[in-house]
Amino acid sequence: MAIDTLGVVRDGERSHDPSREGGRSAARCVGLTKRYADVVAVDNLDMEVRASECFGVLGPNGAGKTTTVEILEGLTTPDRGTVEVLGEAWGRGHDRALRERLGVQLQETQFSEKVTVAETMRLFRSFYRRGRDVEELLRLVSLEEKRGSLIGKLSGGQKQRLALACALAGAPELLFLDEPTTGLDPQARLQLWDIVENFRAGGGTILLTTHYMEEAARLCDRVAIMDHGRVITLDTPAALVASLGAEQIVEMSVTGELSEREIARLRGVTVVRRREGGAYSLTVGDIATALPALLDELARQEVKLETLSTHEATLEDVFVSLTGRNLRDG
Repeated sequence: MAIDTLGVVRDGERSHDPSREGGRSAARCVGLTKRYADVVAVDNLDMEVRASECFGVLGPNGAGKTTTVEILEGLTTPDRGTVEVLGEAWGRGHDRALRERLGVQLQETQFSEKVTVAETMRLFRSFYRRGRDVEELLRLVSLEEKRGSLIGKLSGGQKQRLALACALAGAPELLFLDEPTTGLDPQARLQLWDIVENFRAGGGTILLTTHYMEEAARLCDRVAIMDHGRVITLDTPAALVASLGAEQIVEMSVTGELSEREIARLRGVTVVRRREGGAYSLTVGDIATALPALLDELARQEVKLETLSTHEATLEDVFVSLTGRNLRDG
């Protein structure tokens, strides 16, 4: 797929230049709180997205990611706290002008199924005084051959790409992407990643929520991990993974009584965690040293090894180390 460079243009005159931004904030919230009955969805949250970066928000279902993003988008009103987006606050008389500077792809976009792809794109493009050409947008997301197709005939992945094209219709400065690749096949996911990377290369700012660790590691400059409505850690993907103090994770299940204390004392093993169903997760600094020692220790304890796998440490492991749960757990 041919990918265009996505310049962010204001007033049809100049491209957004990241070098001019310095440390300027594109979006920020302070003390943000939102409750639904007895449930605290967002709990006194402080967060800042810097101009010209791709900022990722990770967390399990119910962590408060979508509520936070919807408040920043101006779709939901907080119970308490302050919000500033591109230097403006919602509800101060400039909402229409501010919305023209934003692009929003929701977790699920409901299009009219009896309208064609091209008609849908023309409709969304009409919402903005300035922006990109409809045919250009369709080429960008590889839907030019579907321009005459009814929305109801599109696959889930094609609808996701159409939703992204609609979000880009006004050549936004700040792009909100809420779980943009959920349900996409690997090829479609890679195509969307290319579009996002080119948007950022053109100076745009992105706030991305995702469940995919590879996606966050590839696209995001910084990542905030949320749980129970709060940010529990925030840094670059590389720094977050490095904070584990390990290069590898060993996961295993055994039959028999295992002495976790003895396993934790093994050379090269830094942390031992018991998982659900009797499984164990070991944070390992030196796999070549730790794995033989582990097998010897299991034999010494007369514990039968049922399964064993290893992988490089990821953002998923960071989340598990902080919460004891997987990112996809509800």
